[in-house]
Amino acid sequence: MTKKPSLNEQLCFKLYVLSRKITFCYQPDFEKLGITYLQYLIFLLFWEAQVWSVKELGQRLSLDSGTLTPLLKRMEEKGWVTRERDTKDQRSVKIELTPEGEKIQQQSAIVPENLKKTIQIPDEKVDEIKAQLDYLLTELN
Repeated sequence: MTKKPSLNEQLCFKLYVLSRKITFCYQPDFEKLGITYLQYLIFLLFWEAQVWSVKELGQRLSLDSGTLTPLLKRMEEKGWVTRERDTKDQRSVKIELTPEGEKIQQQSAIVPENLKKTIQIPDEKVDEIKAQLDYLLTELN
């Protein structure tokens, strides 16, 4: 007879709960900045490059354009990004931070440090957890 699965034994459940709890720890900072978690992730990517295509953002964030496009429209409405068709490829939309977006990005730089203070896990333990998650992500890809 097959063993009946238990909710608390499921990796997916533990990852789901952990993700929600970590995101909740970010909320005070996000509320001060007036941003969402997904907007924060986009601001993080702009530390890596000044210009992104919607497709590139979607690939990096594992989001489809149906989720990303409305998010970027809201960011554009707030004056944080510009969205323009690529002159070389009309199918591609380029995203850039505005000066107002750069201010929010700069202010959001404190978020990881605040999380670190909140959860109080030693750096080496965090590195170990990230390595295990990277391994799992690699295996699933």
